[in-house]
Amino acid sequence: MPAGLIALSAIPAIAGTFRVTELTSNAAVTPDNARFFAAPTPVLVHIVSATLYCLFGALQFARGFRSRRRDWHRLAGRLLVPLGLASALSGLWMTIFYDRPAQDNELLTGIRLVAGATMVGCLVLGFTSIRQRKITRHRAWMARAYAIGLGAGTQALTNAPWILLTGESTGTPRALLMLAGWLINVAVVEWALRRRPSPPRRAAGGRIATNARPRTVPAGGQQARPRIDSKSAARLG
Repeated sequence: MPAGLIALSAIPAIAGTFRVTELTSNAAVTPDNARFFAAPTPVLVHIVSATLYCLFGALQFARGFRSRRRDWHRLAGRLLVPLGLASALSGLWMTIFYDRPAQDNELLTGIRLVAGATMVGCLVLGFTSIRQRKITRHRAWMARAYAIGLGAGTQALTNAPWILLTGESTGTPRALLMLAGWLINVAVVEWALRRRPSPPRRAAGGRIATNARPRTVPAGGQQARPRIDSKSAARLG
């Protein structure tokens, strides 16, 4: 799983590397990149934070690596929450304040706003859950946040067939294909969370709670015999 997640993260990471190179060099300003040259800080924050978030987050799913390096999960978690928030909030800023590209429409703008806000909410819930020592809830919310953060990788795959078929990805088809990328990731996470068996509940004292009622044994150590009244004895003869 971690190898697949890293490979999926590589798609937007490579695109982000080209964008950073473009902004830090003397590249020509075009209608497609003019908004980034006008305000480069948000897009640079988004690219760096999203790339690190996706790559480090993939290692959180490596059970063998986590078992060998027990301090890694806690250390990486302290980095992933601010990285995820930086990625989501910078994405929201760009959606609101950058000029909308020609291939996007209002539907995609709304979808991006919902996705970014949902990612922020998942990260906040994941952080508060671990502070309350609710491990299962923490893992679930952090996995959902990662699924949304990794949306750009899946969106490259959902858009590719349409681009090959029509030569472009614009308007409502583009918005729906972008939405599909997020929904696929979230659906996989929800399936995995429901597939994993829940740990047994423990009662006070460390015992595993069950629904079975213990049988009462008298102080002498022998099981109490059922009492038979006089009428029942007479019937038994």
